[in-house]
Amino acid sequence: MIWVTPALWSVNYIVARTAPGIISPHVLALGRWFLAGLILALIARHELWHERHSTLQAWRQYVVLGSLGMLICGAWVYWAAETTTAINIALIYAASPVLITLGAVIGLKESFTWKQSLGVGIALLGVLHVVVKGQWAALSEVVWVLGDGLVVIAMVAWAAYALLLKKWASPLSSTARLAATCMGGSLVLLPFAITEWTATQHAGWSLNAVLLIVAAAVFPGVGAYWAYGFCQKTLGASRVAASLYLGPLYGGLAAWLFLGETLGWHHAVGAAFILPGIYLASQKVSADSQKAV
Repeated sequence: MIWVTPALWSVNYIVARTAPGIISPHVLALGRWFLAGLILALIARHELWHERHSTLQAWRQYVVLGSLGMLICGAWVYWAAETTTAINIALIYAASPVLITLGAVIGLKESFTWKQSLGVGIALLGVLHVVVKGQWAALSEVVWVLGDGLVVIAMVAWAAYALLLKKWASPLSSTARLAATCMGGSLVLLPFAITEWTATQHAGWSLNAVLLIVAAAVFPGVGAYWAYGFCQKTLGASRVAASLYLGPLYGGLAAWLFLGETLGWHHAVGAAFILPGIYLASQKVSADSQKAV
């Protein structure tokens, strides 16, 4: 599932780039997460009812997680897609494992071996190679736009989301916890969506808008977030974080197939670094290694 999760997320890049002119960012994010929350709550209804008291007591956690994962990493990414490309979104997001790994080692006291560190380094090198399109001399010529800046903020917010998800223990399963987080995120998104709905010139509803909401809710919503939460709960934050390096590869392929964005040889070279890097970084930590660390 570590390899499937980034593929589910890549659907969101297509949705983000298709949405401008059809549906506004916060309205799309609210529709996505409210629908995803309903689906997950239906699946986990018995568990949520049984744990309703503990869930309500932890409401602040779900509001914080919803703000990070659904508002900033949801609506702001859709906002960013109005001025940047799907490839850029995927590439910038690929840097989040570095922050997650550092946070997991420092804040969560997770063990991390030299082999895993080497894997992160190799994968990061592959990401950088894709970023500069194989032309390392072009580093000083990178031009930032508003969308790129918003994705950088979203990348930091995602790292915080992943670490808090691990730090805050919960009696809920991955499905039930995500359902509660979706409800928290929907509450945070609601006033922004209402303001946006009344102010935008594209407030009209259409079948395309509905399809975008459904696609975003099912694939990068329910599918990707549930899979990520499950993998992190099973494997640990730092190991699962390395799988996000697949984002540029999956995102680049999706952008090439569905959006007509250019896919070059630098993506193939980057893949030659990223894939082995993920393999090394996702290796299990042995007991001896944990003692050594």
